[in-house]
Amino acid sequence: MARPEPRILTVIRTVRVTPNMHRLTLGGVGLAGFPDDQAGGYVKIMPPDPGDGKRIVRTYTIRSQTATGIDVDFALHGSDSDSGPATRWAINAKVGDQIKVGGPGAAKPLPDGPGPFLLVGDMTALPAISVNLEALPNDATGDAILLIRDAADKQDIAKPSGLNIHWIVDAELGANPIFLADAARKIAAADQLTYAWVACEFEAMKLLRQYLRVEQQLRPERLYISSYWKRGLVEDEHKQVKRADVEAEF
Repeated sequence: MARPEPRILTVIRTVRVTPNMHRLTLGGVGLAGFPDDQAGGYVKIMPPDPGDGKRIVRTYTIRSQTATGIDVDFALHGSDSDSGPATRWAINAKVGDQIKVGGPGAAKPLPDGPGPFLLVGDMTALPAISVNLEALPNDATGDAILLIRDAADKQDIAKPSGLNIHWIVDAELGANPIFLADAARKIAAADQLTYAWVACEFEAMKLLRQYLRVEQQLRPERLYISSYWKRGLVEDEHKQVKRADVEAEF
């Protein structure tokens, strides 16, 4: 089945959520027909053509959705020169600006039940992890490990009282991939997890995969693990590395 044509959405709100997370609310007439209940899924953001004839497509999570718009959060990696074209567009967008958006793609939710769960990610996965935490039942237990660039990037996330959030601060996002794996190893009884959900930088993902899939022997029905990006690479380059890694694994 052919993919639907991208829709044209309008910026209806722009806000800096924390020092290193920027949010756009996208809506307008182009939102007509957009399916309901897509929080946690993803869209393809297509910023304006830079003039070299290359189409730019970047993937972002839908943080939340209302009848009038979808919220899309953009993790900031530093100065404008360190940001990709979609992020640069987002932080400079004004209300009324328009953007091509593809999707939505399916979310990766946690399974039903109380857990215990382990969720691990950096700022790029914070929107998806937040959606999953907010969807948990009140009796759910477990731990979430979240890597942020600054202590001020901590967000208030609705979660069950039995689930603990562990914040790790590293100004050089992705430069120290061992941080997330080391934190995961400190969580007690990882072998008893109902499910682990992991999304982060590529090198950090590989270390977490070694721990959870190989050492703890969590099979696919108990583990979602993905790299959302790779330090030093744009999304198209990361996709190539990711594809090669999957082929090497299987």
